[in-house]
Amino acid sequence: MSIVIDRRLNAKKKSTVNRQRFLRRYKNHVKKAVEQVVNQRSITDVDRGGEISIPTKDLSEPFFHHGEGGATERVYPGNKDFNSGDRFARPRGGGGGGGAGEGQASDGGEGMDDFVFQIDREELLEYLFEDLELPNLVEKELKESSDYKLKRAGFTNAGSPDKINIIRSLRGAHARRIALSGKERKEIRELKREIREMEVSPETTDKERVEALRARIRELNAKIKRLPFIDEFDLKFNNMVKVPNPSSKAVMFCVMDVSGSMTRDIKDMAKRFFMLLYMFLERSYETVELVFIRHHAEARECNEHDFFYARETGGTVVSSALKLSNEIIDERYSPKDWNIYVAQASDGDNWEADCAKCDDLIRNKILSKVQFFSYVEITDRHHQALWHDYKAIEDEHPDRFAIQHIQEPGDIYPVFRKLFEKREA
Repeated sequence: MSIVIDRRLNAKKKSTVNRQRFLRRYKNHVKKAVEQVVNQRSITDVDRGGEISIPTKDLSEPFFHHGEGGATERVYPGNKDFNSGDRFARPRGGGGGGGAGEGQASDGGEGMDDFVFQIDREELLEYLFEDLELPNLVEKELKESSDYKLKRAGFTNAGSPDKINIIRSLRGAHARRIALSGKERKEIRELKREIREMEVSPETTDKERVEALRARIRELNAKIKRLPFIDEFDLKFNNMVKVPNPSSKAVMFCVMDVSGSMTRDIKDMAKRFFMLLYMFLERSYETVELVFIRHHAEARECNEHDFFYARETGGTVVSSALKLSNEIIDERYSPKDWNIYVAQASDGDNWEADCAKCDDLIRNKILSKVQFFSYVEITDRHHQALWHDYKAIEDEHPDRFAIQHIQEPGDIYPVFRKLFEKREA
């Protein structure tokens, strides 16, 4: 019988290490399961952890066992139905297994369920936003910043005892002793060489001269030892200075159409997209502000709750939302200090005479102020006039403007990744 004993040093946290190893090994399966979770959950529950299932057929674990060798005879008692060489029919129908759902029902047979395990919120977000970033993020200079951090700035000869640098102090003291005793050490070397030359020929050695030389050597060594091991001016302290701690400030304008043409399902998909964006911003940046703008025939700024849940209806005038966004940028968010991003969701419907106004606002006023403008059209119909106008802008400014099409909830996550995938410098 073989016994395998795990003597690794991580015994106290072995389950944590094994869990991370498991997640790395089945990373692709977990990512697919996370995508399904995003598409199936409601908006308020999308950022919580939960159960993730992996088909058992995709799991394989190494194990230790004895290989069969030599001639072996086994006796299985209790067999009254079969003899050696008998054949038996394959079981009919299905009968088990969680996941595939293939085959017919049966009153017998066995199967194995999918492997189900819990995943927490941080792990879910880690897979959800892997390899994503806000494009064209530019660090702006912060004004009136009161956030500072201490930074090493060399060494100083004065400071508090807790900031003393022992290695630098001892190195300086050693260099000082060498420099101050250089003359004496050189003389000692010459005296020792003279004594060795006298000892080579004992018949001509002047014993009195040798004793005098040794006395001089003892005198010089005593003088060297009188040098202080460390002095006050040998002490070196770590110099810490206060420097501003700049951080990237970003603002995201969330613009959503709530007109009569936006059905409940379309609004729900738009809400899911913005919720993903909201979680992504919270995870990616420390200083982020969100501006929510709902529009139909008129546009208004609202809070997060009203943006997702307030009930309004009316016609569709997209330029009203773009105009309001531009006014808010001019009033509150200077492009010199803020990274500005605009995300718009709509079904593509717009008052035909209004498309020219949208084109003018984006090209001549908004696009020069923002880092990135993303537009998602949520519809299963043919593209409307707004899509074609935006497509022309994307062709001219692919680094600042992007559009994507969402037809069903399963498209939300792939479209989100396309909009915010890492771009080459």
